[in-house]
Amino acid sequence: MKRIRPRSLLLTTAVALLAGGAAVALSPSAGVAAADCSNGYVGLTYDDGPNSGSTNNLLNALRSNGLRATMFNTGQNAAANPGLVAAQVSAGMWVANHSYSHPHMLTLSQAQMSSELSRTQTAIRNAGGGTPTIFRPPYGETNGTLQSAASALGLRTVTWDVDSQDWNGASTAQIVQAAARLTNGQLILMHDTYATTIAAIPQIAAGLAQRGLCAGMISPTTGRAVAPGGGSNPTTPPPTSGSCTTTYTEGQKWSDRFNGSITVNGTNNWVVTVTIRSPQRVIATWNASVSWDSTNTVMTARPNGNGNTFGLTIQHGGNWTWPSLACRVG
Repeated sequence: MKRIRPRSLLLTTAVALLAGGAAVALSPSAGVAAADCSNGYVGLTYDDGPNSGSTNNLLNALRSNGLRATMFNTGQNAAANPGLVAAQVSAGMWVANHSYSHPHMLTLSQAQMSSELSRTQTAIRNAGGGTPTIFRPPYGETNGTLQSAASALGLRTVTWDVDSQDWNGASTAQIVQAAARLTNGQLILMHDTYATTIAAIPQIAAGLAQRGLCAGMISPTTGRAVAPGGGSNPTTPPPTSGSCTTTYTEGQKWSDRFNGSITVNGTNNWVVTVTIRSPQRVIATWNASVSWDSTNTVMTARPNGNGNTFGLTIQHGGNWTWPSLACRVG
């Protein structure tokens, strides 16, 4: 929704895949107490992602405060930043449809509406975000024609109950105050892109805890916030479940570049997210099919028939740091 206006030789990491609607261990900070959900669940929602300048900060803030949220992604951003869609899923978030190019949908023909929605479904699915089952229309503008186009794709249309006004310049304190109005089952509109919104997350978490409310998922049946295990997932998860690990092995070095190889264990159907550090850039890869986000710092690798070990050459630009890795079953 956007309104107008010397290291050890091996580095191993394991990331468990989300499966179905099961709860995910978010590893909240030590100061976050076990949740008391006696007064129900609310839906924290963030529109207009994923974005290279804000999404990782948003995910870090949500995870460190033990919160899950629904990410209403635009298809064009998902296509440009597939690694960030994967990061949303790995962080325990739900991924939903927010149109492809964020138009005023009611100015479009039904065929154009359907194209906006279906292209977004494909972009999110191709990025590893599953197949969304909920849709939020840009600007909250909807009618029967649009809802019919959404329903034909298995999408329930949802808007919001509380508008944080972050898009309208609301301060962090005002965003926190808006979240304080949430009651059981309600949804709040926020956005991926604003620093004030991210800064509000610790206070939102504390306020919900004080009121016996928890951050839940949006039911595609009712459009209301429910317990994470209380219904169908807002995204149909990727078709396999389980986990995988990655092992990085240092390769040959030159004055301006270095090689590394990555071996995947646990599955033959893997998606590995490789994040390099600026000013590094990858100048060659082998034994994997790869794509990039818009910053060219996050590479998503998938099998290409050459086994479970792939490699890359990094032009380091003075930064010899190894890339960080995340693996999930594809």
